[in-house]
Amino acid sequence: MKRYCKHMIRLVKTNSMGRKEKFVYNIHTLTYEKVVIPFKTRIWQAFGFFSVVLVTSFALLALLYSLFPSPREKELVREIEQMEYKYSQLNGQVDMMGKVLGNIQQRDANVHRAVFGMDPIDKDIWMAGVGGHESHPELAAFKYGADAVGSTLEKVDLLSRQLALQSKSLDTIQELANNQQNMLASLPSVKPVREDKLQKSIGTLSGFGHRIHPVYKVKKFHAGLDFPARVGTAIQATGDGVVVEAGWHSGYGNCVKISHGYGYETLYGHMNRMTVRAGEKVKKGHKIGEVGDTGLSTAPHLHYEVHYKGNPINPINFCLDNLTPQEYQQMVNSANMANQSLD
Repeated sequence: MKRYCKHMIRLVKTNSMGRKEKFVYNIHTLTYEKVVIPFKTRIWQAFGFFSVVLVTSFALLALLYSLFPSPREKELVREIEQMEYKYSQLNGQVDMMGKVLGNIQQRDANVHRAVFGMDPIDKDIWMAGVGGHESHPELAAFKYGADAVGSTLEKVDLLSRQLALQSKSLDTIQELANNQQNMLASLPSVKPVREDKLQKSIGTLSGFGHRIHPVYKVKKFHAGLDFPARVGTAIQATGDGVVVEAGWHSGYGNCVKISHGYGYETLYGHMNRMTVRAGEKVKKGHKIGEVGDTGLSTAPHLHYEVHYKGNPINPINFCLDNLTPQEYQQMVNSANMANQSLD
């Protein structure tokens, strides 16, 4: 079989092995010469062929995977979509928790301000961050989700810090409440003699201030209230405290003095009998003795004093039990009248 070209004549024959061989007619020698392709050229031809096949195969595979994802890819896509939905829900819950905690902090501030007279947590301290992305260096490994994850982690870090601050604040409130409860129990707040045991009406009390002394008949400062009652009438501690004195006192006769803490002390004079000793702890309403007429006294009664930081103050402000506002005002008016004291 002969093939003709513009400058040369090619001849293709089939040898005994069945392979095709190419011959080129040499116009100079007027003979057909066998075409021999160098091995290196064949290598490059083969490499080019396989490269084209390989690139074409990858392109076809990429096209197939983009148009027809595998079951595994479909499963991963569904899982990512579910995770994104859950992440969105989690982010919303974190925001809601922040709002609830902020409401608790506001109520905490109101309690501090209204009940205990203390300053609430400073807003700058409450809202201060903890370092943002820098506190989570592992986020650098995330190429696409670092900002979203970092934003949520910052919220969680802030919540954790605020929870710690709020916990400490509540501990402080609990401590203050306990101290407040102890203080309320310790402060003198009841009459030392039950009203139904008084010999005369509370409207005839001899009060705090300058009064006519029953013995010397001159005006002297009366540092307490006189409660007239029968000898042997029970006397009660007007607040929790510790007995610091129980014995004879010139002028007051048998006398008991109780320290209530917080700067307050109470004194009970002219007692017939004392039922407590120095160093003994007493509770509000605890019997500490009985009404008498000992010392410089003109009639059976209890002389009662309240001292704050060493100075006598008007006990009428601490006799609040079982009295209506009208009865209390009547007692105050009576105690302020310039009458004669009983000691």
